[in-house]
Amino acid sequence: MTAGRLLFRGALFMVAALALSACSMFRGDDSGGSRADDNAGRGGGVTLGGGGSSSSGGGGGGDAGIGVNSFLWRASLDTLNFMPLASADPFGGVIITDWYSDPTTPSERFKATVYILDTRLRADALNVSIFRQQQANGAWVDATVDPDTEVQIENAILTRARQLRLSTVGN
Repeated sequence: MTAGRLLFRGALFMVAALALSACSMFRGDDSGGSRADDNAGRGGGVTLGGGGSSSSGGGGGGDAGIGVNSFLWRASLDTLNFMPLASADPFGGVIITDWYSDPTTPSERFKATVYILDTRLRADALNVSIFRQQQANGAWVDATVDPDTEVQIENAILTRARQLRLSTVGN
């Protein structure tokens, strides 16, 4: 390959790289203020605090700044408040409790995980898993949980969520 041809290919490569990098170079006004105004006008983002504004329809509470229905979130925390929390993620909609042992039955303990799957207040937007262990020979052993227990806790959460929603609609 001749030096002229090699120089031509190198120059062609440089021009292509320069043209490609210039594609995003001129986007108009790129000040931080205009981007912030655009984002604020679009909505979304994170709002801290607040119980949840009700949107039209049956959902309600979806615009509270968290990724899930705020009424279901609050109702889940209220319903499981007797159990110590291990983890609570309002953006992912997951509440995990630590093991809880009732003082009347110290050889048995429970753990709960609540998944809030939607921004609307609906029964299918909630999934509760209960885990149970019994103490045998000094070690904790997994035990079966009555499936009705999970349904009862889901119903208690849904009932509390409806109460919370009705209390905000009335105001």
